[in-house]
Amino acid sequence: MDKDLYYMKKALAQARRALLLGEVPIGCVIVCDDKIVGRGFNRRNTGKTTLAHAELIAIDKASRKLGDWRLEGCTMYVTLEPCQMCSGAIVQSRIDRVVIGAMNPKAGCAGSILDILNMKEFNHQVEKTLGVGKEESEALLKEFFTELRIRNKDQKRNGNDLA
Repeated sequence: MDKDLYYMKKALAQARRALLLGEVPIGCVIVCDDKIVGRGFNRRNTGKTTLAHAELIAIDKASRKLGDWRLEGCTMYVTLEPCQMCSGAIVQSRIDRVVIGAMNPKAGCAGSILDILNMKEFNHQVEKTLGVGKEESEALLKEFFTELRIRNKDQKRNGNDLA
C-alpha cells in the first residue's frame, strides 16, 4: 500500500473516533521518520473549546513527543482541509508536508478559500498533497451531516409538539 494512503487510513481511524463521540469526523496523524508521533481527532463539542481541532491536538502531542515546537521533517495527514487556525499552526510548527483527504470549500485555508500554507509572505511554506483518501473522508463527513440534519429535524418536530 502507498505510504500516504497507509497513514491517511490512520487519520481516518481518528476521524471515526470523533464520529463515535458525535463530533465532526476529522482525524489527523503526524509522522516523523516513518513513525506516528502525534494523533488527534476533533473534540470541540466534547471539550467545549474552539481549540480542540484534530490538527492542533496532533501538533501538541507530536511536539511533546519530539521535545520541540519545531516539527521539521514531519508530515501531517488530515482527513479534511485545515481551517485558518490550523493552517497557521501548521506553518508556525514548521511541518514540511500536509496530506489532505477532502477539501473544505466553506472554511478551508490550504487552497479552497486561502492558501495559508503557501503564502510567500510567511517564513515557511508547506508542501501539499491533495485527495488522498478523499472518498472515505467525504463519506464520513456526509454520514455525520446527514445524521445531524435528521437529529435536528426530529428535535425541532418534538419541540413543536410540546408547544
